[in-house]
Amino acid sequence: MERHTKQRQAVLDALARSGQALSPPDLLARARASVPSLNLSTVYRQIKGLQDAGRVVRVELPGQPARFEIAVPNEAAAPDGPSHGTEANTTVAAHAHHPPGAAAHEAHHHHFHCVQCDRVYPIHACPGSMGDLAPPGFEVQHHDLTLRGRCATCVGGAPA
Repeated sequence: MERHTKQRQAVLDALARSGQALSPPDLLARARASVPSLNLSTVYRQIKGLQDAGRVVRVELPGQPARFEIAVPNEAAAPDGPSHGTEANTTVAAHAHHPPGAAAHEAHHHHFHCVQCDRVYPIHACPGSMGDLAPPGFEVQHHDLTLRGRCATCVGGAPA
């Protein structure tokens, strides 16, 4: 059973307001607006509990520390075939939305990583099956895409 605390609510609110995937230190900085006494170890505990409850998902980009975002219900997801398991042979860019044992209700989606400010934004769209890109005889079971470039804030020159 998920225990509701002011710390947990502060973490959830910070993620929801951000509209992006946040690292635990970034999440701490934002959540402290609601709970000034919050510390990093508490943020990690809250993230773990929220992941276990299926309310937060881990976002991993190659060579970067893990970030976290609000889990999106599957109804909002674009169609992408029947399975969201692992795709060891044809992953374009990895993030672990569906590690073994992950909740099946998490919506399949992709990310945009700003190379200037390092923010990561969800993209709630999918180009569809990637089966045609796999080598002959391979079976695609899941794919992850990360678009890289500059976000609208960085393109416009405003501070991130």
